[in-house]
Parts: sequence; C-alpha cells; structure tokens
Amino acid sequence: MENAGSQVAADAISLKEPSEIAPNLYQDVNQQSARNLSGKNEQSDIEIHVEHKQSDGPPSHVPPEDESRSAEDSPSIRSKDSSGASKKNVRPSKETPAGAQPQEPTKADIPLEPQRAPFHRMHKCTLYETNARYWITGGDVLDQNFRILKIDRTAPPGQLNIFEDGNVYSKKETARLLDAIDEGNKVTGGLRIKYIFWGLLGFIRFTDAYYMLVITKRQQVAMIGGHYIYQVDGTELVPLTTGSMTSFAKNRNPEETRFLGILEKLDLTRSFYFSYTYDITRTLQFNIIRHRSAVNEGVRLPHLDCNDMFVWNRHLLKPAVDVLESIFEWCLPIIHGFVDQASLDIFGRRVYITIIARRSRFFAGARFLKRGANDLGYVANDVETEQIVSEMCTTSFHAPGPRLFANPTYTSYVHHRGSIPLYWTQDNSGVTPKPDIDLNLNDPFYQTAALHFDDLFARYGTPVYALNLIKQREWTPRESKLLQEFQSALAYLNQFLPPDKQIQYNAFDMSRASKTRGGDVIGSLEIIAEDIVRKTGFFHNGDVNHDSPQVQNGVARTNCIDCLDRTNAAQFVIGKRALGHQLRALGVISDDDVEYDSDAVNIFTHMFHDHGDTIAIQYGGSHLVNTMETYRKINHWQSHSRDMVESFKRYYHNSFLDSQRQEAYNLFLGNYQWTQGQPMLWDLASDYYLHHINPRTWLGRDRRNYIHWYTPAHLEQRSLPPAPMAKQGTLVEGVDGVDDYWLEYYKPLAVSSFLKVYTYRMNASTRYLPERPAHDIKYDFSPFKPRPTAHGPSPDSPEKKAPRRGVTIVDPHGERVSLRQHSSHTDVPSGPFQPGILRDAQFETDVPPTVPTNGAFRPADKSLMTQWTLKQFHENSLNPSVTPEEADEYERYISHPLSLPLVVSSELPSDTDRDFVHYVHSGTGQAPPPPPSSSLSPTRTTEEDGYYDDDVDGGVAAGERLADFADFVAVREDPLTVWEEDGEKKRYKAYRQWLRGKSLFKQSKVDPEYRS
Repeated sequence: MENAGSQVAADAISLKEPSEIAPNLYQDVNQQSARNLSGKNEQSDIEIHVEHKQSDGPPSHVPPEDESRSAEDSPSIRSKDSSGASKKNVRPSKETPAGAQPQEPTKADIPLEPQRAPFHRMHKCTLYETNARYWITGGDVLDQNFRILKIDRTAPPGQLNIFEDGNVYSKKETARLLDAIDEGNKVTGGLRIKYIFWGLLGFIRFTDAYYMLVITKRQQVAMIGGHYIYQVDGTELVPLTTGSMTSFAKNRNPEETRFLGILEKLDLTRSFYFSYTYDITRTLQFNIIRHRSAVNEGVRLPHLDCNDMFVWNRHLLKPAVDVLESIFEWCLPIIHGFVDQASLDIFGRRVYITIIARRSRFFAGARFLKRGANDLGYVANDVETEQIVSEMCTTSFHAPGPRLFANPTYTSYVHHRGSIPLYWTQDNSGVTPKPDIDLNLNDPFYQTAALHFDDLFARYGTPVYALNLIKQREWTPRESKLLQEFQSALAYLNQFLPPDKQIQYNAFDMSRASKTRGGDVIGSLEIIAEDIVRKTGFFHNGDVNHDSPQVQNGVARTNCIDCLDRTNAAQFVIGKRALGHQLRALGVISDDDVEYDSDAVNIFTHMFHDHGDTIAIQYGGSHLVNTMETYRKINHWQSHSRDMVESFKRYYHNSFLDSQRQEAYNLFLGNYQWTQGQPMLWDLASDYYLHHINPRTWLGRDRRNYIHWYTPAHLEQRSLPPAPMAKQGTLVEGVDGVDDYWLEYYKPLAVSSFLKVYTYRMNASTRYLPERPAHDIKYDFSPFKPRPTAHGPSPDSPEKKAPRRGVTIVDPHGERVSLRQHSSHTDVPSGPFQPGILRDAQFETDVPPTVPTNGAFRPADKSLMTQWTLKQFHENSLNPSVTPEEADEYERYISHPLSLPLVVSSELPSDTDRDFVHYVHSGTGQAPPPPPSSSLSPTRTTEEDGYYDDDVDGGVAAGERLADFADFVAVREDPLTVWEEDGEKKRYKAYRQWLRGKSLFKQSKVDPEYRS
C-alpha cells in the first residue's frame, strides 16, 4: 500500500488498471462479472444528433438547429454503439443461428438475448476534492454498486478533462479506494468531501473555465409505473478550477461575473423535473410502443431516445458527450414545465391522475419578446400537456403472465398549446398594456405554418384539430388581424392534404361569449371537447387478446393570443371530457362524463389551475388572470379584484423584468455563446438572430416543396405492437431484465416511515370529504357525486340555474293537497268534475309543503316578531313556515264555491278611485257615470271632482285617438303597399330611415354600416 500511496501522491493513477493501486483489493471480484459490468467495451456512448450550420453572422450567434426539419433528422438525443455508428430510428435485430432463416418476432414467448448488463444509474453521488482533482463516486439505488469519475481541475480554460472509470465497485472497494487517495494526498490536505448531490446536469462555460451544475436537493412529485419523477429543489454551480471558490470569485473578470449574474436570474429550483428510470421527455404512448418494439426484437433495454425539444439542459450535456461513454448514467436530462399527481379514492379502488406539461426549449422566451413562430417552424409558448389516468391495481406497466408493457390500467391523453404559427410581433417598448400586433412578413406559401404542422404530424399523427380562441370582432382591430391570416394559412395547407388527413379548424370567440349576459362558454366548449376527443381518441394500454387497447392518433392544438388564460380553460374542458372517457375505459364509471362540483372534477380543476398558473408564470410573469371560476361565473365579484392584481403583476413583469429573463434563457439554452472579440449578450440590440436563421444563408438553403409540404410517413396511423411475453427460465427472469421499477419503488431493506412515503403524502380526493357528515343525511362518498357549494354560480352563469321564483297557480277544482299533514281541512268532499276558472289545466295543482325538513328547527311565534333577535330573523327567513291559522285561512280561500253571482250593477262603490274611473272611460269617449250622491257635497261641481262631459277637451282627444285606432286596424286591399299618406305616420319611421340608406335593424358600434 505504500507504493500505491506514493503513486496517488503524485496523482498519476490510472483507474483503468485498479489492480496496480491495490493488488489485493479485487481478488474477491468475479472476473466474469467484471467483464459484463465493464463500461469500456459494453457501455454505449451518447451523442446528440443535431448539426450546426455555418453562418456569416457574428460568432456570438449560435444558429438554430435542424434547418431541414425532415423526418430522418428530427432532433433527439440518441445513443451510439461502441464502434461509434449512430443508431437513428434503427433498433438492433434479433440474432439468428447460422443457416437458420430469420423470422418475425411474434407474441409468443420470446427469449431475450443478453445485449448488455442492466444500467447502473447513479441515484446518489458524492463530490470529493483534492488540490488538483475532483472525484465523483456514484451509487445505484440500492447503494451497492459504485462507479468513479475523475475531473481535472488544472485543465486550461476552454478544455474539459474528464476520465470515466468503466469498472463497477462494491461499497467496501470504493471506501478502500478513497482511503488510498486520501492517504496519498495527505501532504496537500488529503481528500475532502465537498457535496452530496443527486444528479449531474452538465457543464457550462462563459469566458473562462468550465462549471459543473449539480442537483443538491430533490423532491418526489409523481410516480408512473413504479418510476419516480423528481422536482429540482436545489442546485450548485461548481467551478472546475484550482484553489478555493472564494479566491476564484475574487480573481474572475467582470464579464464572467456578469454572465454568472444573468444565469442566476433563471431559477432552476422552480418547475424543472427529472427521472432516473423513466423518459419524461416522451409521452406514455411513445414509451410503451418503444419498449414493446424493443422486446419484440430481442432487446432488453432500448437505448435512451430523449426528445431533444424538451431537454432543457441539452447545451450543458454537449461538453460531456465527447468525454463520457455512458452519459445518461451520470447526467440527467431535465424538462421545464409542470408535473402534478393526485389520487382518487373510489370505494377502495385507487386511481391516479397525473398531469405532465413539457415546455419546448426552441423559440423559448418571455411573453412580448417571443410571439408567433420563427423561420424553422417553432412557435412561442409551445407546451405539450399529457394527462395520465391509471388504476393502481398493480404498479408496473406489465400485466400478469408476465405480458410485458401490457398493463390495461394505464391510459393517457395528450393535447398541445402554442402561439399562432405566423410571423407576428408586439412592441412593448411603450406603456400600453396591450400593444398593437404587427404582421411582419407576408409569406404567400405559409412555410412557417407548414413546418409547424408537419412537426405536429410527426409527433402526434392525424388529425390535428386547431381550436382558435382569439377575438373575432373588435372596436380597434388587434387580435382579429391574425384571424383571417390564420384561416388563409390553413386553407392553403389543407388543399394539398388528403381529405381524411386535413387540419380540422374551429374558431370560437371565447372572450365575447364570456362577456355576453347568459353566454354559455362552458357549454360551448363541452360540445367542442367531445368532438375533439372522439376524433383523436386516447391511449389505452393492454393486450388485444385480453383487453381493448387503443392509441391516440392526432392532437388538439389550442391557442389564443398569449396561450394562457383562455387556452388553459379550454384545455381543462377538453381534459375533463377525456378524463370521463379514460375512467370509462378503466371500468370505473359507466358513463363518459363527470359532473362539475364533484370531488373528481374539483381535484382535477385544482390540478389544472396549478398547471395554468405555472405555465403563465414561466411565459407571462404572473398567475392566470382569468380562471375557470371566471368563465363559470362563480364568485364573479370576489375574483374580479384578484384578476386585476394579476393583470398589474403581468404588466409589471412584461415591462421591466422580461428582458432580464430572456437573457437568462438565451444563456442557459446555449442560444448565445461567448466568442472573443464579439459583442456581449447585454450589448445586443435584439436576440432575433439567436432564434432565426441568418438571412445570408437563405439563398443556399434547400426550399421545401410548396405543394408537398408535408412528410407522407407522418400521416400514417399509429398502432400498438403486440404484447410480448418473457419466457421463464431464460436469462431474463420475469420483468427484472427489461424494467427496473421494483428496486426504485419498493427499495428493499430500506427503513422508512409513512411521512416519507410519497403515496401516503399524495394529494387525494378525500380532502373534499367532510370530517363528520350529518347523521340525518345519507352521505354519498362517491367522488363523482356533485357536492353543494357555498358559493354557487352567479345569476349570469348558464350552469345549474335556480328555478325561477313566481306564483304557483292552483286550480280550486284540481286535486288539492293540504299544506300541512295535520290540517283539519284535508278532508274536502270531492264532487263531480266541473270546469275550473283557469284557462288550461296543465298548471301545477300541488302546493309544495312549507314545513322545513330540518327537524331541529322550530319556527318562532310571528305574533312576537317585533321581539325577534337577528338570529331568529335569519333562521325563519331561510326556513319559511306557515302557522295553522294561516293555513286554515288559505284553505277556505281556495275552496270557495264557483257558483258565485256575477256583479251586474253599474253603480260605483263609494270607495272607488276617481282617477281610475276617468282612465277607464277616457278611451271610449263616453262620459263617466255620475258619482254616488253620498260622496259629493251639494256645493261641489263635477269639474272640481275631476269628471268631464263630452263637451270638454278630454272627450275630443279621446275621440281622435279612437279614430286613429280604427284607421290602424282597418286592412286595405293591398296591405303590403305603403302609400304616400303613410309616410308621415309614426309606425313608418324605420321605413323612412331605410329609404335614406340605414339598416332596419339596430346597429352595433363595430359594424361598418354604423361607422359609415
């Protein structure tokens, strides 16, 4: 060991030959196992298949990638074999013996061949340091297998020296190796622990040395198929330089300090997610199909094929590609967006609802700084939202058999949001909260929209349902400018597509509908959502021989101007309809609809509100301004103040903070890379060339066909491969060789507590249940039962309108029901049927009981109403009651005989109102009857009492009105002809205006005729 210590002291050890350090250290290691675990020959390298185009622009500009956007060059991070040959969309075929004919894999038992040993993913790492080196030890989930990584701290600026040891060590061997390194570096301070971290995000460089970004804190946020998804809660940027970090901070140049300050404005602890064993950059449908195809071809573990669009640390992974052989065993791809999961308790059955939102890293930025699309077809605020509904009968993706990746309890639905794919911008340099919209470039062939929709075809298939929610009519045209242009673009693109593959378009002015009194926004969206779900379908896993599996073909693309408030509400309604179909496919409910105000919809609404708030903060700087409560018109006035506050916050962020956030995005994503002698990031007047192709390269760029703008292979229908079965007794025993969920989810030999178990802490529907239901009410614990809310819909809401209050007309000859069961007037003799005084007999003849149903309430004495307390007034108002005396009086009133003599006398009663008598007789032109003698004094005249005879002006005016009325009701021989003498009549006023050119109908201020 002394010789080994001298070698380590010189720090010239080679981990490729560990036996030279400690000859007796590895005698107990099985040589065959070492060869299988060796990363030198068996582990695969990783490369990123995105090429950079040379540009004549400034070197500080990194041109956008993937100019052609073809199917073969779709951006993704893929692995390559040991020979360096790239594997693009090519899966290893099953080997066949010599002389045997290759056969297609079937659903029968397929023995899996030993491609390589399972991944040893690093779940927990420790960073050690010496004066000249960084040492990283990474352990697997069981803390049994370890690997070593060495980083040189003395490398010159701009150079990254990393050495990866391909051997796998036990915990005891790793400890002895670290002791040897510490012993050899005693002179310079030995080996010191710097950090314990949970993953490596990559390496980044500004102007000087490289930095290493590590995850120091994490939190479990979801579990899919036994694979955990974590949120990044803490990061640390470690400079790969010698000396302490304090001395490095003092000696670095001002530009380096400013770059670090810009990067710190991007909060990596908010809405960044990763997983060790599940590819969260892909949808559940894609992952299941990929694993099924790989197992059918005899591959145990398919190479990781991340979607490069959603890998936000892709720029940080580039330096590690050339120096690490197994990059994804050390580095973790992260997504930016939103992840949440909740549990539904359905009488003992557990159903998990998971929402995953993935934000695209292409053309990413702040609200007013990134609008429309760039010339590569990438749109602003591009977010893919996936909702996974699974019943937790079993945890994994596998069905009994074992039928691999064929668990029928997993379903998913994917929808998409993104800005309108046209060239348009908004200038927010002024103080206007809503700047004007400018259509910058007129593209008659709509190449940007063609690239965008071809990419949607490649990702989701057909049909693509475009739901446009922008305003259609405005006083000053703003959003409506884009309406006609977007319609023209889709009409142009659809004329070249097959009829059954065309883009489905639907324009719905959601803002106008929500502001209209009585407008049913939610009802209209429900109809649209049902049409969308039926056309696109959803993914349901399973085996065709035992279940009814299906795949989703197509996607709903929703947009408004910001793709925030209206889009989130529309996506919620679409997701709610899809949730009903998913629950029905799982056999949970018999209908495909779930009602509002139920526990299931309430928890789904809460999740979608968090989803919308998170997306809005990332793009707009504030929470949602208009939520589902706004569009359902619930707590309308209470939420109005909250909406105003969020509007002010959004305006402040857009005016003062968005430019700083945009610089942080450009630096972290690698859109800007520093080059000596070129402008700094903060000196650029605009970041246009960081997100668009240099115009000087347009002439040499391959133009896409204007007619065949789409890729025919993208229009093909997706299908689910047959469910493979693992043959027992082969190398792979059950599912252990194709899926390592068991060790991550259950963690054998690990001592834990309920407070640390994620499934115990998960948000569940039981939070909406009352602590102690009322004893006199049979409470329904179903999460699909609508619950009464404290604040119901507003009077303007079209949902669940209360019955209109009015008078109930009771036919006295109809079947009478007593107001109170103990009333003495219930036994009314029934005689022969007689026609009643009501005009029709279809009116309600039953009087609802007024006795309160709550037995604990006792009505107060109404004779002592003046002495009631405020509480008594409140209780008696909410529980109206009728006393027996009032009930008897009303019973006598409605049971009177119908053979009453009619009043035929012409004499006026003494209490008759004289003004009313004059009003009645004024229209006939006749003199009113004389008043009773008892009501007039001998000295008063009829004129003083307000009576007139037919000689005065009142009678003449009445006669003229009667003549006008007779002329009005007289019908001529040609009633549709308007004569000259009719022109001055009042009823022809609208006709006279029409002759002058005005419309017969009431005009709105936004109509062209009104303005003219």
